[in-house]
Amino acid sequence: MMQTEQQPQHQNQLTVQNSGSLSFSSHLSKEDEEISKSALSTFRAKEEEIEKKKMEVREKVQLQLGRVEEETKRLASIREELEALADPMRKEVAVVRKKIDAVNKELKPLGHTCQKKEREYKEALEAFNEKNKEKVQLITKLMEIEQLVSESERLRMKKLEELSKNVDSLH
Repeated sequence: MMQTEQQPQHQNQLTVQNSGSLSFSSHLSKEDEEISKSALSTFRAKEEEIEKKKMEVREKVQLQLGRVEEETKRLASIREELEALADPMRKEVAVVRKKIDAVNKELKPLGHTCQKKEREYKEALEAFNEKNKEKVQLITKLMEIEQLVSESERLRMKKLEELSKNVDSLH
């Protein structure tokens, strides 16, 4: 009869102690969540700012490409005039014109490659951040479980000692 009275009392102690541990742990989780949310929103704001600056740079590059094309046409016109005059500078202009054409051909694929790499980087960074967040949550959960296991073991040892005393007192 003494054992049945002690068992509910023991369970009540576990519940009180466990609920105290859980509320403390959930309080830590909420703080961690707030910190994570704050860091994530700061990160997102910076990413948006970076994206905005990238778009500005792209627009400037596109403007420069347009200017380069206009200058290319202008140089072609000048070259034709020079050829008409049979000026000795004609060959040098032709060489420069060919170099400009070659650079124009190289610029377009490089721009596409740059955009693709930026998208890949952003996706990889997002995946990394998600996994890191998951890791933090798992570590927090592990710490809570370890605390509960430790408390449970301590209570079991206490109960075993009480039972041992009861057995000793019977003899």
